[in-house]
Amino acid sequence: MTFTQHTIALLFLSALLVHFEIAEASDDAVAVVEGAALIKAAPRHRDTYANPGESLSHGSFGVRVPFMLRRLGTYFRDGRNAPEQQTPDTAQLRSYVKDGPPTVTWIGHSTLLVQMGGLTFLTDPIWSNIPSPLPPLGPRRFVPPAVAINELPTIDFVMISHNHYDHLDLPTLRALARRNPQTLFLVPLGNAALLQRHGIDNVRELDWGESVELAGLTVHCLPAQHWSKRSLTDTNKALWSSWAVIGERRRFYHAGDTGYFAGFKQIADYLGPFDLAAVPIGAYAPRQMMRASHMNPEEAVSAALDLDAKTAVAMHFGTFDLSDEPLNQPPRRFKQAAAAQGLGEQQAWVLKIGETRSF
Repeated sequence: MTFTQHTIALLFLSALLVHFEIAEASDDAVAVVEGAALIKAAPRHRDTYANPGESLSHGSFGVRVPFMLRRLGTYFRDGRNAPEQQTPDTAQLRSYVKDGPPTVTWIGHSTLLVQMGGLTFLTDPIWSNIPSPLPPLGPRRFVPPAVAINELPTIDFVMISHNHYDHLDLPTLRALARRNPQTLFLVPLGNAALLQRHGIDNVRELDWGESVELAGLTVHCLPAQHWSKRSLTDTNKALWSSWAVIGERRRFYHAGDTGYFAGFKQIADYLGPFDLAAVPIGAYAPRQMMRASHMNPEEAVSAALDLDAKTAVAMHFGTFDLSDEPLNQPPRRFKQAAAAQGLGEQQAWVLKIGETRSF
């Protein structure tokens, strides 16, 4: 390896280390009191946040280093078996009215465009090609976003689950804020300052168990089992979350990025049942490294059942080269698990990027 190659490799490994490190935990993040679920504030250890349950392990050094080296191969993968794509009907999306049917459109990765209760919102929007602190080093995007930002309908609010680069994408957020200064950005605690430093002022932080009323919808910030990091010195100094949007006729849940945990059942007790739950099904291999913070497809189905979701829609797979599993394995296993566990294949949606469905 030449000096230049060695330098590039070290920079790439530094970028990956931002994504994979051990997260702390606590036993008191979610509690059930007198038969009714109570979502408590996120626990803190001095200046960092924690998870429910035991500390999260991300595998031994012997597992993580080979994994990071394998990620160098992302530049040579051709994206074969990545999700199919179709062109959404942007005119129809822009003509949405309050009495129209609620819909979900998969933009790619964990980005969903949801229209319900007269409002339009995005989850974890990312339009960038490489989510990384050091682009062009980092995981490559295999499938472009379903629609250009300037072709989107007016976005009323954005929900961000945590600060990892594939979920909190500052170039995208700046573009959305420039396009519509009235767009409200909802983030877990500790994330607002980052957005504000980059000129995004219409932002509101929420803790687990807090909610905000928006024109007939109630948006709830809820627990997830994950962690946060954007640099080598800020591990878990910003909170992570899942989100629920509750309207008069529909209830939507976005799991963000999470491992499987008991909190799903408690969230269902508090706010369920849900008409649609968006669950992450990818970035689960190698299991020793990923289990604590990323569900596999079988766990995603279990989470949907715990959430008492009528339908589950898959996300967080196939768009970026984030992990070792084949690109087409997560949706296949998701469908199989839905049939085996009783959710039903018809209630386990695997959308094409750009596909819109009513719920």
